[in-house]
Amino acid sequence: MSLARIDQLVSIVIPCFNAESYIEDCLDHLYDQIYPSTEIIVVDDASTDNSVDRIQLWQARRRFPRFTLLQLPRNVGFSGSLTTGLFMAHGEYIAIHDADDYSHPERISKQVEFLMNHPQISMVGTNYMAFEDSDILQQTPSNWLSYGEDIPMRYAIGEHCVSHPTILFRGSVFDRLGGLTRNINGAEDYEFIAKCVSNGIRVENLRETLYYYRSHPDQRSREFYSE
Repeated sequence: MSLARIDQLVSIVIPCFNAESYIEDCLDHLYDQIYPSTEIIVVDDASTDNSVDRIQLWQARRRFPRFTLLQLPRNVGFSGSLTTGLFMAHGEYIAIHDADDYSHPERISKQVEFLMNHPQISMVGTNYMAFEDSDILQQTPSNWLSYGEDIPMRYAIGEHCVSHPTILFRGSVFDRLGGLTRNINGAEDYEFIAKCVSNGIRVENLRETLYYYRSHPDQRSREFYSE
């Protein structure tokens, strides 16, 4: 029996590992989203810092009405923790968010509005700005995203042009295709979007900057990509 999803609800899934310095800022910006119907699902991947304490203190202070914190008993990695959160999502729509970044207050609203107005499209990312943790005002625009028919063309030749933590997609996409592959360490985000495109899921990017990507020494991507 298929999962009964809640109409208009957006499930925001946040995989978290050792993000004590950033997770409250991330959650504060999600609290400020203007979209009226969201749930937040944080999957803590056996953090060894104070991430869980910070998350619990945040929820005690904010009392977000639909909030779930799942503490995994052992570290399963980014794809495992994110996919666990995807299984827990109740929403008609699912959004991804990294624990050390933050979103514009209108991000969720504008992405949902886009999908509602474009029923042929099932996944939408956004433009983003990158900034150094030491200087939040020094922001750099992305320069590698694509739009429209260029998106499937680029994935067909093995390129990447949609920023994974910016995506919001219909829950039916996950119900049909499942989550991230666990044996592609460092490229799980690319593989998930490429899998969607190759299975006929139509994907688009919004040109507007609605996501802010924090660059810092402990971020996961530095393990795989040199600057």
